Amino acid sequence: MLTAGGQAGVQARSPHTGPVPQQPECPPSGAIDAGKRNVLGVLVDALDYDAATEKVVAAARQGRPFALTALAVHGVMTGVADRPHNSRLNAFDVVAPDGQPVRWALNLLHGTKLRDWVSGPELVVRVLSRMADEGLPVYLYGSTPEVLGRLSASLSRRFPGLRIAGAEPSKFRPALPGEDRAIAERIARSQARLVLVGLGCPRQEIFVHALRPLLDLPLMAVGAAFDYHAGRMRSAPRWMQRSGLAWAWRLMLEPRRLWRRYLILNPEYLARLAAQKVGLWKPAAAAPTDRPAHVFTV
Repeated sequence: MLTAGGQAGVQARSPHTGPVPQQPECPPSGAIDAGKRNVLGVLVDALDYDAATEKVVAAARQGRPFALTALAVHGVMTGVADRPHNSRLNAFDVVAPDGQPVRWALNLLHGTKLRDWVSGPELVVRVLSRMADEGLPVYLYGSTPEVLGRLSASLSRRFPGLRIAGAEPSKFRPALPGEDRAIAERIARSQARLVLVGLGCPRQEIFVHALRPLLDLPLMAVGAAFDYHAGRMRSAPRWMQRSGLAWAWRLMLEPRRLWRRYLILNPEYLARLAAQKVGLWKPAAAAPTDRPAHVFTV
């Protein structure tokens, strides 16, 4: 595990203690935060970059539990297909709309008038810029030692004031009994004030959901952001992102791994979205749960 110095920070906490009192957040002037909206049964936040960034940084500054993920179509559809996972997603403090199709759904179904989506890799940049400015250390969890090494170097160059409190690669196996608490204790000892988790969807959301009750700090499930910022993957051209075609770019880069995800799930997403819009299908949002999955990847 790569470590660096930190500052007085969080302590690992029992999952059976009461919730930390929530302090009101003050989003920047002009930020959009219209609350959670039902998209195919998944509660997605109708918010923009400024609001999402402020929520994460406020939780880091105040030292309180907080879980965020940014879901594209695939992430939403994992909640549609798996009711227990739907409950986990609906327990997240923020589920940001990552990708045009999810933004379009919020606008189409709920009239939210969002002008932009919230890309996970771009949100990481904005959050880390603030963390560097405020001297709040971060912890990186997931991927491989090689990627974490490249990612740490890249982030240090981009944000000279950023303090990386620790970097721990994934073990690519199910958690052993008590391992979630051991990981939480390592993070707490590092004195980090934010954890970025890159395990891929839906493994990272399951991991973040399990760790949230154990730590007084925010956790962000950021997916491919590790690979993007480590220089292992290129983002789709902006015109493709704006046209809702970022999925086609990913498919072109990794066809053998992703063809089922996009060529099967995308049409199903559109069909379900149309059914919800015209009232042929009224998806009920699963009740949020604080119960972690029985098995999850570390």
